[in-house]
Amino acid sequence: MILVTGGAGFIGSNFVLDWLGESSEAVVNLDKLTYAGNISNLDALRDDPRHIFIKGDIGDQALVSELLARYRPRAIVHTAAESHVDRSIQGPGEFIRTNINGTFSMLEATRAYWSSLPGAEREDFRFLHMSTDEVYGTLDGADPAFTETTSYQPNSPYAASKAASDHLVRAYHHTYGLPTLTTNCSNNYGPYHFPEKLIPLVIVNALAGKPIPVYGDGQQIRDWLFVSDHCAAIRTVLARGRLGETYNIGGWNERTNLDVVQVLCDMLDLLVPRATGSYREQIVFVQDRPGHDRRYAIDARKLERELGWKPAETFETGIARTVRWYLDHQAWVAQVQSGDYLTWIEENYANRNMEACE
Repeated sequence: MILVTGGAGFIGSNFVLDWLGESSEAVVNLDKLTYAGNISNLDALRDDPRHIFIKGDIGDQALVSELLARYRPRAIVHTAAESHVDRSIQGPGEFIRTNINGTFSMLEATRAYWSSLPGAEREDFRFLHMSTDEVYGTLDGADPAFTETTSYQPNSPYAASKAASDHLVRAYHHTYGLPTLTTNCSNNYGPYHFPEKLIPLVIVNALAGKPIPVYGDGQQIRDWLFVSDHCAAIRTVLARGRLGETYNIGGWNERTNLDVVQVLCDMLDLLVPRATGSYREQIVFVQDRPGHDRRYAIDARKLERELGWKPAETFETGIARTVRWYLDHQAWVAQVQSGDYLTWIEENYANRNMEACE
């Protein structure tokens, strides 16, 4: 059995679904069910006895300790985090509480549990901490991609909170010997992505006939990683990663934000054409976010060289699967668009000057 934190979120739910699709090993799924945690992501597991869902906070150390004692997992996959940069700019406090203090509570409970395990179980135990490429800061166009030894230079409250959690995980390995693994991934996309993020936001707004907002000039570059590829990489690192090591996970797909938006509009033009014109006509440029990083790029060669992992999806195949999923699951989109989500979207974009794309 393994314990997954944040297993009702975007990456977490995909990981749980993929894990139980690949393995008979049970999962204890701990999730607070904040606005981005959605138990309906896991509807396919409703009658599956291998999936044990617990609603709870990773910051509740007593609860985590009780779960560890009750279920005795052989590994923890820690995906729970507040992860949206714009929300961290508007309200950083929750990011500090969840990403830093929550990870600290997880580490403390895990250290006590791991120390109590008998020889072989203690030797085999793993704590995998999932992080982000944003801890490395920003790159210029000609700079080499981030490696595992790139210095940390976080530029948003979100990135700073994840950097702090990374440092805590490293410290617990070097100080206490806790058998940790850390992964830093690039921008994920795919099924169950909450529609405040770029790709699902474009699809949802396009189909609703709403403006499609693009920050600044749209030339910010990201490396795009299909979520199922990311989940496969996590399984690989958990199984064979060297203790105390960090592994970067990337998709080898650098694209500007504007390019991604235009690709999505063109795909929707083919699949669900408007009555007249193109979805590109809905693109508007809006005031950029404060401190917006210009470029992220992941060098994932260490993971391929040491553990033999590389992504199975290209951007073209992954984005096609993603668009089709959203078209086939519009009821899911409607269900997650709660009042909180709609209010936040309105607040985030209300005070940004919008300029039509030509």
